[in-house]
Amino acid sequence: MLMELLQNRNQLTLPYALLLVVSYVALVLVMMPVHELAHAWAANKLGDNTAYWHGRLRFNPFAHLDPWGTAMIFLFGFGFAKPVPVNPRNFRNPKQGMALTALAGPVSNLLMAAASVGLFRILCALPLSIAVLQYAEIVLIGVFASVNVGLAIFNLIPVPPLDGSKILALVVPSRWIYSMERYSRYITWGIMALLFSGYLDVPLSNARLFVMGFLLRIFGF
Repeated sequence: MLMELLQNRNQLTLPYALLLVVSYVALVLVMMPVHELAHAWAANKLGDNTAYWHGRLRFNPFAHLDPWGTAMIFLFGFGFAKPVPVNPRNFRNPKQGMALTALAGPVSNLLMAAASVGLFRILCALPLSIAVLQYAEIVLIGVFASVNVGLAIFNLIPVPPLDGSKILALVVPSRWIYSMERYSRYITWGIMALLFSGYLDVPLSNARLFVMGFLLRIFGF
């Protein structure tokens, strides 16, 4: 969001800028809790109630939000929340349980993105003014759908501590994942450095545009 405001500061109107800020605030208060709640719900269904006992199996934004991860959403459209505590020993199949629990987060983002596009399709069928539809497109497509898709893609990067590393663990030797997790702190700083420097902008943006195009075609746009 901040990058968009800075890049288009000479063309932006105050109402558009305010709408963008309010949209991102509303998005973060919904998107991040749902993402983490999906992890907690999946783990609970698979036999691990650790998240429940830590108060994470509930829709409460302040139980899930991480200050740095939230700031990254506003800066780059990608970010993270507080990790949901999971005990793989409670799963019947630990590797599979961890992978499904990890996958639940990105899937929830894709479902929220699809719901946003679907809602915009419904609004387009109603007798609304062009101005109202333009504002709806900014909120539902430009913010809610786009950022949810971006977060899903970002979390599927197969390196710790992102969700993709838990999914990757299903198909690679355990020693590889263990080695990666030993250096997870450095990997995290490396990813943040790549984000801040802009080196990930092109691949992540291209992936987001591809998925967004697919969703738009599904709903007839």
